[in-house]
Amino acid sequence: MSQESITNSLVELRGKAQVTQKQLADALGVTEHTVRNWEKGRAEAELQIWQVKALCKILRCSLDDLPDRFKDSATA
Repeated sequence: MSQESITNSLVELRGKAQVTQKQLADALGVTEHTVRNWEKGRAEAELQIWQVKALCKILRCSLDDLPDRFKDSATA
């Protein structure tokens, strides 16, 4: 999956869940700037398992709905 597909997927999932970048950042313990960089493709997310779980919860999606590069390597 390309970086563009990953960022588009994250933006789409966040939009469907009606979650702001700030809300997502707060749930994941990162800054809003970090979320913005992920969505713009300027940075790649390196999430811990608790963050992946929080991401699924706030976006109301399953692990399988996330782009592969957002899945924790320990769960793959």
